Amino acid sequence: MFKSLISPVLQNVTARGFSTKPLILPVINKHLDQTNQVARQVWIENMDTTNVQRKGLMELHPDVFAAPPRIDIIHRNVIWQQKYKYVSFAWAKTRAEKRGGGRKPWPQKGQGRARHGSIRSPIFVNGGVVHGPRNPTTHYYMLPYWVRLAGLTSTLSAKLAQDDLHIVDDLEIPTEDPEYIQNLLSERKWGPSALFINYEDIVPRNIAVATDQIGYINIMPAYGLNVFSMLKHTTLILTTKAVAHIQERILHCKNLQDSSTITK
Repeated sequence: MFKSLISPVLQNVTARGFSTKPLILPVINKHLDQTNQVARQVWIENMDTTNVQRKGLMELHPDVFAAPPRIDIIHRNVIWQQKYKYVSFAWAKTRAEKRGGGRKPWPQKGQGRARHGSIRSPIFVNGGVVHGPRNPTTHYYMLPYWVRLAGLTSTLSAKLAQDDLHIVDDLEIPTEDPEYIQNLLSERKWGPSALFINYEDIVPRNIAVATDQIGYINIMPAYGLNVFSMLKHTTLILTTKAVAHIQERILHCKNLQDSSTITK
C-alpha cells in the first residue's frame, strides 16, 4: 500500500543518515506542472510503539496543504459552523397574553390623565410586546462552496506549517489501555489535545476503547473533516488513506467547471 505513497527520496536515505546525492522531488500529478509548485513532504509515522519510527515520506499536494493562510475565511467558516445549529426559542407575550389589566386603569375623563383602556398596553411597564419574537428562529445559512474549500485548505496548510499535522500508516495500537495513548501523545509532543482522522467511520477496537474515556482525544472519519474541529484540537493526525481521500475530494471540487454540481 505504501509503495505508491513513499517518495523515491527514500532511495537516498541510508542506515547511517542521508547521502550526498541531490534530492529530486517527483511531480504528484498534472496540476503541479501548471502551478509550478513543489510538493510538500511529510514523514509517515507508526502507532504501534510510543517511540516514533519513520516508515517513509508522503507527498502532499501544495494546493491542499500549502495554500496561503486566509484568517478571514477561516473565521467565516467557524462562525458558520457555530450558527447553523443555533435556533432561538425566544417568545415575547403580546398584550392579550399578559396577566391583569382587565379594567380601565382610571376614568376616561375628569382626572387630566391620558386615555387608556388597559395596563397591558405596550406603552406601560410590563405591558405586552409589539412585533416581538414569536416562533423558533433558525440562524442557518450556507457558505459558498469556494469559501468552504478555502477554509479547509487554509486550516490544513496552517496546521502543517505549525508542525501540528502528522501522518500515520494506520490507527492500530497494541493495547486498549488509555495510558498507552496518553504516553504516545506525551512522548511525541502532540499537544494537549489531538484529533485522529481515519478514512472510514469504523476504527480499530483498541484505539476506540483507549480514547473512549479521554475527552481531549477524538476520532473522526475523513468525510467529516471540518474547520472548527481542526481548530479545536492542537494536533491533527491523519492516516495515509485519509490524506489520499481528502486530497482527491478537494482537488476534484477545486477543478470543477460547474460549481452547482458539488453535493458533498
